[in-house]
Amino acid sequence: MKKMLLLGAATLLLTQVVAVQAQPALPDAVQNRVDSVMPQVVEWRRDFHQHPELGNREFRTSGIIAEHLEALGMEVKTGIAHTGVVGILRGGQPGPVVALRADMDALPVEEQVDLPFASQVRTQYNGQDVGVMHACGHDNHMAILMGAASVLAGMKDELTGTVMFIFQPAEEGAPAGEEGGAELMLAEGIFADLRPDAVFGLHVWPIPAGVIAVREGGTMASSDSFTIRVQGQQTHGAAPWAGIDPIVVASQIVMGLQTIPSRQLNATTTPSIVTVGAINGGLRSNIIPDSVEMIGTLRTFDAETRTQIHERVTRTAEQIAASAGATAEVDISLGYPVTANDPGLTRAMQPTLQRVVGDRLIESPLITGAEDFSYYANEVPGMFFFLGIAADDPDMVYPNHSPYFYADERALPVGVQAMTALALDFLSSQ
Repeated sequence: MKKMLLLGAATLLLTQVVAVQAQPALPDAVQNRVDSVMPQVVEWRRDFHQHPELGNREFRTSGIIAEHLEALGMEVKTGIAHTGVVGILRGGQPGPVVALRADMDALPVEEQVDLPFASQVRTQYNGQDVGVMHACGHDNHMAILMGAASVLAGMKDELTGTVMFIFQPAEEGAPAGEEGGAELMLAEGIFADLRPDAVFGLHVWPIPAGVIAVREGGTMASSDSFTIRVQGQQTHGAAPWAGIDPIVVASQIVMGLQTIPSRQLNATTTPSIVTVGAINGGLRSNIIPDSVEMIGTLRTFDAETRTQIHERVTRTAEQIAASAGATAEVDISLGYPVTANDPGLTRAMQPTLQRVVGDRLIESPLITGAEDFSYYANEVPGMFFFLGIAADDPDMVYPNHSPYFYADERALPVGVQAMTALALDFLSSQ
């Protein structure tokens, strides 16, 4: 998950829910299947954690997953979007199709957590030797979905409909010069022959272990990047009137961009962020350079607002530059769309989550990180929720993407129960 943040609202939840309570039982037959698969779920999770692989390079990981799904008797497709795996479980009776998704890739982060199964993996990333770690918890996602696959495959004859298990590479982004992730899986047709009626996904999050957080509508932000190149006219630093100073123009643009979320967008619709992350230009103290380049990120939770931000960034930069006799070239690169939970689906499935976790079901805060689950949810109704993995010891709680990120394994059975129950309840309710 890109640029995950432990938000203040999520931090407050840590003080509100302090312990994992006993699990409310699913139907006995289902709960017995969950209980029987849990030792293997823990084993899978630890193995994936110890052997992480970066996006589009999940060769060992996808091989283990494909072998497991094949052993369960599913129709299995491999090599989708480089290393993606899709398993199809057809129930004993015809009915709707539900998709369950887990992401597989790790991050170029050197692990600092003292675990017997800590990652020691190193590899090359963008020309650098880096450590590799499941610092965003995708090892948990895979193990949970493999466990749910075992439970549901054991109930195949009782299922009314079909379950699609999506194991996706490169959620954190494809390597430079490559495509990947959910967008490429869809482009290669995973929904073409068998289109789900709904798709569900989860992400582990540093809130108390076993808590589930979900909300209707916009949940995680869109994530777009921009480059603004300001073209002035180089001159001596002692004679600024003899040229056009792109540094001053760039400074004015930075300040102008901040008026977009604060003064140009409807503040009651959705929070929005315009951040300039770097400014580069110039070589010497006494030379006004010819040009300056700025790069930054744009975040919001509403598709229409996203379009408005793009228009206003371009207009603001171009017109401020023109007022000084300079020019501004604006390039906006689209990243992940808004991750929006379908309101009707979310309302319909909240009782399922509540049955699994009881009063540990809470409303998720808005998350300014981005997720490519959004592509699936733009194709079919989707619901994405957060599963708490924070330890009781606050000194062990770190945000996703930290080298100290730690996932409490007490959350694993909750994840298996939730994904299993969502699939069963959705199929039986259609």
